[in-house]
Order: sequence, then structure tokens, then C-alpha cells
Amino acid sequence: MASFPSSWPCGVVLALLCSLFLLGLASSNVYIVYMGERHTDEPNLLEDSHHQILSDILGSKESAKESILYSYKHGFSGFAAVLSQSQAKLIADVPEVVHVVPNRILNLHTTRSWDFLQVKPQIVDGILSEGHSGLGTIIGVMDTGIWPESESFKDDGMGKFPSRWKGICQEGNRFNRSHCNRKIIGARWYIKGYEAEFGKLSPSDGIEFLSPRDAVGHGTHTSSTASGAEVKNANFRGLAQGIARGGAPSSWLAIYKVCWATGGCSSADLLAAFDDAIFDGVDIISASLGSPPPLSTYVDDALAIGSFHAVARGISVVCSAGNTGPYPQTVINTAPWVMTVAASTIDPDFPAVITLGNNQTVVGQSFYTGRGLNKFHPIVYGADIAATNIDGTSAGSCDLETLNATLARGKVILCFQSRWQRSAAIASKSVLEINGAGVIFAQFPTKDVSCPWSFPCVQVDFEAGTSLLTYMAASRKPVVKFSFSKTVIGQQLAPEIAYFSSRGPSSLAPSVLKPDIAAPGVDILASWSPASSYKLLNSPQTKASPFNSKLDSGTSMACPHISGIVALLKGIHPKWSPAAIKSALVTTASMKDEYGQHTVAEGAPHKQADPFDYGGGHVDPNKALDPG
Repeated sequence: MASFPSSWPCGVVLALLCSLFLLGLASSNVYIVYMGERHTDEPNLLEDSHHQILSDILGSKESAKESILYSYKHGFSGFAAVLSQSQAKLIADVPEVVHVVPNRILNLHTTRSWDFLQVKPQIVDGILSEGHSGLGTIIGVMDTGIWPESESFKDDGMGKFPSRWKGICQEGNRFNRSHCNRKIIGARWYIKGYEAEFGKLSPSDGIEFLSPRDAVGHGTHTSSTASGAEVKNANFRGLAQGIARGGAPSSWLAIYKVCWATGGCSSADLLAAFDDAIFDGVDIISASLGSPPPLSTYVDDALAIGSFHAVARGISVVCSAGNTGPYPQTVINTAPWVMTVAASTIDPDFPAVITLGNNQTVVGQSFYTGRGLNKFHPIVYGADIAATNIDGTSAGSCDLETLNATLARGKVILCFQSRWQRSAAIASKSVLEINGAGVIFAQFPTKDVSCPWSFPCVQVDFEAGTSLLTYMAASRKPVVKFSFSKTVIGQQLAPEIAYFSSRGPSSLAPSVLKPDIAAPGVDILASWSPASSYKLLNSPQTKASPFNSKLDSGTSMACPHISGIVALLKGIHPKWSPAAIKSALVTTASMKDEYGQHTVAEGAPHKQADPFDYGGGHVDPNKALDPG
């Protein structure tokens, strides 16, 4: 049985010794009591021992049972319980206890991509055909749940799940056992830690489902990216139209809903999901979530603890690197035993043409698919129509409630990204609320389209934005109109490391290279939850036609690409350990783009990518078949 190595550096030991001080600063009333490896293979005996240990602190077994939210008894030993700070300090002194850590709230890190990676059936000796599309492997996804009716999760041609599988289909609000099939072979949901922090959730308001059903869309997107079945004519409101599928379409899916629409994921719930996933028998765990910096030590990090015990049992764990780039030392999920994934671009483009009153044109990017602004509209600079008592910088970036509604009505507003307002989506919301006609958002060069799909918005770089200002200054009545294309393939240089992708070195252990590898994470088309589409921007247009697929960006989208590839490799090399699989992927990764030039990392400025941007490089699935 594996345990934390005794040869770990003294920093980890010091972290254990100072835990009482750290706990004294915590405000959480939920604590995770970690006890290391199991001392028995009998889960019931282990649970009884947890009750006994806590009863010695609380005074009775009845009080202990009421306090405990989860008893971790399959992959490792420990429990999560509602405790006072003084009780947590007392239990930290119990000899059997390795460490006590407060419950924390983690965040989510919010097609063409598989063809771009050359993972396609036309390559006879490629990884997809050699790996039999992931047949025989089980991918566990820890996320916001799943929308089981999606075409991505149909079970046509799927075989019966293996006898080693011990998972369940846990029922709940709008989810029963019939929603599991030969594709979704297990589904569980975890809310005790979350509710202990924030109070009871109610499904009656339509915001959330107390079940494995996905109210957010994020979990459906990541699950279908890793292992979705083939879906013909997939598109996002007409964009990126084609055949969509996951990387390992013949793999089974096991769903562990640990994140909630009302705000994040409890670390106590996450650790319970790891415990169950180990017991259930998954082969891969895909987790597109994590805590932002500052990083906790490994013994304070529920994901590090759970993944350690999973990897010790031969389960590969794949995690997202975080979305706080391009700044150094922002990478998260840095435990040496997990595979930490950065995000890269692929080659589809979503062009939009801005025509000026002098018939000159400027090309930008947009997701808008509604009726174009095919007639000329007046254009004004946000800073020139600032609301009363608002400075020009705030209005120039079109921050919320910074523009004069009277002067903006019916006009296209030119906005420039600022240090404080960096989002085209916020600018669009600001202009929409005061009845503006559209937005042009000038920002640093990036291939990640942040303009919303529900409002006429075009994203351009600073050079194009400045040329528009020059035109406006030279014209008595400056006007513009928009025309929108659908999707253009192969016009963008790719891959590049996405601007938002968190960078190394690790702020916790700089000597451990992180991230490990990069995979597509920009404008990825995958299945989505219709329940979430109703809520996006509260748009009447959305309510009239909910969508089942969505383009989304983030290291959350990169992570399941690696999870799917790991499933394919496991199908070919079932005896390979998680370390061997990680080595095969990292050592065969590419440092070149599709034209043989060195990969570029988006940033301010753009630069040649280095290992702190993408680890070993951009994943090359077919080369990983035979790493040499």
C-alpha cells in the first residue's frame, strides 16, 4: 500500500508542524481530517474508527455521526466533519491523524480540435484506430455533472461495462437510473461540504439540480470532449459546423458532480469523489478545476491528496493548469504525480468585417451569429460619452455603468481594453444595457474570442482600434457597419499557447516543471447543457432557441483532451503506469507549430514558448504511441 514518502523534504514536515497555527486563522466550519493510508480493507471498520476518534473529542458517537459529512474509506482514510476551531485543534493532536485542513472552495477553469491533433479514423495506424477509440477504459470526470440526453452520450455500439466496475447511478432531481446507459455507466453527486459552507440549495428556482444533472454546461462540455460519441452537424449557432466527437469515443464515462452553479466546488466533496472513484474502478480521472494562487502545500490540498492515492493505484489523474496567465508562477495543480495541462490554440477563425464610411475595411473576430449591422451606424469612442462623474479611462473601456445612455443609444461604441476592464463581454453588457447598437473592443492580440454570441460585438487588436480612432477623428460623421462570416479553417497559425493559460514555474516547488504539456483549449466546440443556455445573459433570443453545443475556452477545455488521449494509450498499453503514460506524452510533445516554426506563447508581448509555458510541448498523440 502506498503512503506519503518518508523522504519528503523538511518543508512538508514543517507544514505539518505549523498546521495548528494555520487552522487558527481559518473561518471555515468544515474540516478535512486526513489519516493517510487505510489500516484495514474493511470500509465499515474504517468508518467506525472515524466515529470513535471523533467521539473522543465530541463526547459521544451520536454527536460524531451527526458531525461527519463524509467518511473516506476506499482509497485512503479520513473524514470531513463540521467542527469548531478548538475541536479541529484537538483532533490534529490525535496520533492517527496526519493532518487537518479547512474545507476550501475551488473554481472551474472555464470538433475540430481532434482533427487538428491528427486523432482521426482515417489514419490507419494512428492512435485512434490502434487504441480502438478507447474501448475498455473508464474516464471519471469531476465537474458540474452531465446532460445525459445529449447526443454525445448515446450508447450505440457500446458494450456492457466490465465486471470490475463497482460504481452506481445515484438518483436525484430530474435524474434517475434510466439516465445512465452503456456510455454513462456511473453518476454520483456531492453537496454536503458545499451546503455546510453556504446553506441548503433549492432546485425549485431552476438554477441547480440536486443530482448528477448539469445546470452549468461545463461538465457536459469536458465529458464530451474526452469521450463523446460522434455527433453530425454539430455547431454553435452556425459556427464551427461539422462532425463533433470526443477523443476516446468508445470509452465509458463515470460522472462525479462536485461543482455547483451557485459558486464553486467544496474540497471536502472533491475528496469524497476521489475516494469513490478509486473504489468504483475508473482508469483516468479528469479534473478541470482548482484553487487560484497562492498554492497550498500538498498536505493542505484535497486534490493533491486524492490524486496521490489514485495514482498509487494506477489511475492517471489529469488536471487543468489554471487561467491566470500569462504571468509567471500562476500555474496550479502542481503535484508531481498529476498531469497538468496548459491551453493552446487551434486553426479555426471566426472573422467579422468592419466597413467604414470611407469604404475601408478592418477585420476582427466575433461569435455573433444574429442579424448583422448591415446598415451604417454612427460610431463613438466610449471615453467621449462618459457618464457624469466617470473618468475617461473607465468609459473608454466601456465598464459597467460608465457610459451616457442618451449619447450611446443606437450607436456602435469603440472600447479599449484597460488594466481594470479587460473583457469584451463586460463591454457588450454595458452597451446592451443602454441600448447601444454594437461594440468594437480593441485589446491585446489573441486568438481567444471573448465577444459574446448574443450581441453585435467585434474583437480587434490595438492597432486596428487605433486606426478606427484615426478615421473617427478625420470624419465629420463617422459610421461603420458589420458583416459576419461563419468559420474559416487553416487561416491562423497554430498551435500557440493561449494568453490566459497559467505559466510556471510552480510557486510551491519550482524544481518540479509545471505545466507538463499543452493541448487545445481555445474555442473548443463540445456539448452543452440546455439548462445553462437559458440563463446566459438572460437573453430572450436564447430562451427561444436553446443550444446543445457551445464554443468555450480555458485550460478546462485542454484537460479533457489529454484525458481522452490517456484513455487511448491505456487501451493500447494497459500495463503502462500513470508515470509511463505521462512520460510518453511529455517526451514526444512538439515544440513546433504546424509550419515547423517554434511555438509562440501569447502574451504582452508574444514570445517564443518555453517549458514554463507548455512543459514538454504541445501534445502529439500519434508519436506517443511509440515514445522510444
